[in-house]
Amino acid sequence: MANSELKQKQQQEHFLVRAWYQQSFWLYLLLPLSCLYGLLIGLRHKFFQWGWLPSAASAVPLIVVGNIAVGGTGKTPLVVALVQALQQAGFKPGIVSRGYGSQAPSYPYWVQADDSPSNCGDEPLLMALRTQVPVVIDANRRAAVKHLLAHSDCDVIIADDGLQHYALQRDIEIVVVDGKRGFGNRLLLPAGPLRETVSRIARADYVVVNGGGLTQVLPDRKTPLAEQTMQLRGQALIGLHSVDDTSNTIEVAAWPYSKQVHAVAGIGNPQRFYTSLRQAGFNPIEHSFADHHDFTAEDLQFDDQLPVIMTEKDAVKVRFIEGLSDELQRRCWYLPVEAVIDEAFYTAIIAQLHSKILPAKKQSI
Repeated sequence: MANSELKQKQQQEHFLVRAWYQQSFWLYLLLPLSCLYGLLIGLRHKFFQWGWLPSAASAVPLIVVGNIAVGGTGKTPLVVALVQALQQAGFKPGIVSRGYGSQAPSYPYWVQADDSPSNCGDEPLLMALRTQVPVVIDANRRAAVKHLLAHSDCDVIIADDGLQHYALQRDIEIVVVDGKRGFGNRLLLPAGPLRETVSRIARADYVVVNGGGLTQVLPDRKTPLAEQTMQLRGQALIGLHSVDDTSNTIEVAAWPYSKQVHAVAGIGNPQRFYTSLRQAGFNPIEHSFADHHDFTAEDLQFDDQLPVIMTEKDAVKVRFIEGLSDELQRRCWYLPVEAVIDEAFYTAIIAQLHSKILPAKKQSI
C-alpha cells in the first residue's frame, strides 16, 4: 500500500474512532451492516469450533494479548511487561504480530532493532527495541509462529493483537480493555468499535483493565485473579536522538524547560497521553493524529520554540523523518511508559504455564 493510500485510510479510521466513542447518532444508519458482520463472525467462530476451518497449535505455549475493540487499549506496554516477567521466570519468549502498516520486502518478516518502521510497523519495532527478543510479523500468524520457531530457541510465544485470529490455537488469552473509553456505543463494526461482542470477554483467561473503572460492566470472570487493573506510568523523558540508547534522559520531576509543551500523539487514545502529561505537571498543547500516523517534518513544526513531547510509539517513526532540522530534533522528546500491574497476574500466568500447559505440550510431542 502506498504511503498516500495508507495515510488516507488512517484518517478515515481516525474519523470513525472519534464517532464511535462520541456515540454519534448517525452511526445507527450502519446497524444493518453491523448485524451482517455479527452474523459472519459468529459463523466463523463456530466453523473453527466444529473443525470446519483449520486451526493449528504451536509447539510451545502461546499467549494471545488482544482486545475486542478497535483502537489503542494499552496492549503494547502489557506485551513488553509480560515478556520481561517471563524472562525473569527463566523463559525465552518471542513475539508475533500482524505488523499494521508494514511494507516488508517479504513475509514472514524478522524485525530488527535498527529496522525502519516502514518495513515492520511502529508497534513491532517498539517491542523489538524495548524487549530485545525475537519479533516476527505476518498477517498470517501461523506462518509467523512457524518462522519464529524455525529460527530461534523461543520456548513461549506472545501473539500481539491476535484475539480474533482463530486459525492459531492459543493456550492463554488476555483481553485488554480501555477503562476510560470503555466500549464506545457498544456496537459491532462498522456502527461501533467492537470486533466481537462484550460477552466475548467471558471466554478469555484474563482481562486487564487499563486505568480501571469498568469492573461493574464486565462479564463475570472465572477466578478473582482473572481480572486486573493496569496503570501506565511514565517517569522520564528521553531525547529523540536517544530512541535506541536512552542516553539523554531527564526525570519528569527534574524537567528544566518550559512546562508548556506541544504534545503530539498518533495513537488510538491520545487523551490518555495528554492526561498523563497534565498529571506530571505539564501544560500540553494537543496535536492529535490518526493511530499509526505517518509523520512528516511539517507535523512537528510550530510557530514557537516550545519543547515537543510525543509518545514512544510515535518516536520510533519520527526519528526517520527526512528534513527534520537538528534544532527541532533537540526540542523533541518522548515519554516511554511502563505497565504497572499486580505481581499476582504474572505469578498466575507462570504457574499456569508450569502446571498445565507445558506438561500438555510435552505429552503431545
